[in-house]
Amino acid sequence: MIPIKLVGSTAKSAAKPGASPAPQEGISGAAGAALKYLQPGALNLTALPPLSLYIHFPWCVKKCPYCDFNSHEVRGSFPEEQYLAALRLDLEMALPLIWGRKIHTIFIGGGTPSLMSAAGLDRLMSDVRTLLPLEPDCEITMEANPGTFETEKFKSYRASGINRLSIGIQSFNGRHLQALGRIHDDNEARRAVDIAQTHFDNFNLDLMYALPSQTLDEARQDLETALAFAPPHLSLYHLTLEPNTLFAKYPPALPDDDESADIADMVAERSAQAGYGRYEVSAYAQPGRRARHNLNYWEFGDYIGIGAGAHSKISFPHRVLRQARYKQPKAYMEAVQAGAPVQEERELAREEMGFEFMLNTLRLTGGFAPNLFAERTGLAINAIDKALNAAEAKGLLYRDHQIIRPTQLGQHFLNDLQQMFLED
Repeated sequence: MIPIKLVGSTAKSAAKPGASPAPQEGISGAAGAALKYLQPGALNLTALPPLSLYIHFPWCVKKCPYCDFNSHEVRGSFPEEQYLAALRLDLEMALPLIWGRKIHTIFIGGGTPSLMSAAGLDRLMSDVRTLLPLEPDCEITMEANPGTFETEKFKSYRASGINRLSIGIQSFNGRHLQALGRIHDDNEARRAVDIAQTHFDNFNLDLMYALPSQTLDEARQDLETALAFAPPHLSLYHLTLEPNTLFAKYPPALPDDDESADIADMVAERSAQAGYGRYEVSAYAQPGRRARHNLNYWEFGDYIGIGAGAHSKISFPHRVLRQARYKQPKAYMEAVQAGAPVQEERELAREEMGFEFMLNTLRLTGGFAPNLFAERTGLAINAIDKALNAAEAKGLLYRDHQIIRPTQLGQHFLNDLQQMFLED
């Protein structure tokens, strides 16, 4: 899981999750007796949220010019065995923070996790099952890039327990793939989806639009090609120029604002016609096929992140903890061996909780039930009344006793809506 950033409705999501461990604080038992020791401003969570696991694989074949994720080009080879050993040790050291809690979903992201050998992935999943209790229907997703697809390897991935793939197609147009710096061509993109369909009944296709020199018709053709495969889930991202990327330094010629808006409107309308419900800024799903791992992020759930640069958010009855691991793979593995993989750790302040919650949940087109705010933040909903009233007055937010959600105008100006809760 990489840090969640304040992004607009057209930006590619950065929420992909990630000091010494403190003992797990149970909801019952000693929790009541501990109340007298609470510091002023402590939280009071009535229940712990669902817990997910994020595992970061930091290597890729080639760094894409638009990518601001924690990924590092493979120089000949990468230390798979050493890294897998570090992941297990990292997880072992994190266990005291999450004793007794079951894992709801798992996401293996990167980088390009599909560079991992079949034996390596099997070892990783075996270690996870040995150390953690998984829900019986645990969703286990792995990111994969078309340039790394091999039929037998992906058959082995499925046998090892991966039950959902997220495939970084980005485009089915060879010219656009080249402009994006992808290592695969359009034929490999189609072949990758064919392999995924053969071995997985649940998969996601990542597509980007408003690409360099892309026309509306070209964007429509990309989407039609994706829809022809009938994927259970689509992630449809507007290309954005992120800081500290090659595209930010040398910007390509992109569609102007009007052209981009036309493409975005087409994407939303055509996806809806094809039966895909848009439930988050960039996420579209067939009925019953929403990404449960991502939903846990957007609903301000918990996640433990292991691997280079991974982030964690862990709730206790009276506090919420954030952690970040060392980003560079070598530094991370050395830190794990030294018994201290966490580079940064802090508790969320009481006054931060409202913004943190709304930053995530406002990305959901259907919004959230008001009681979820109290459940996940330990605060009463009136803690953000001022911002709620202001957003409603501006037509950016709808609310009643059952739901709080962004309006269409609020979705369009999501950055501005989120910012109102930061100021509050």
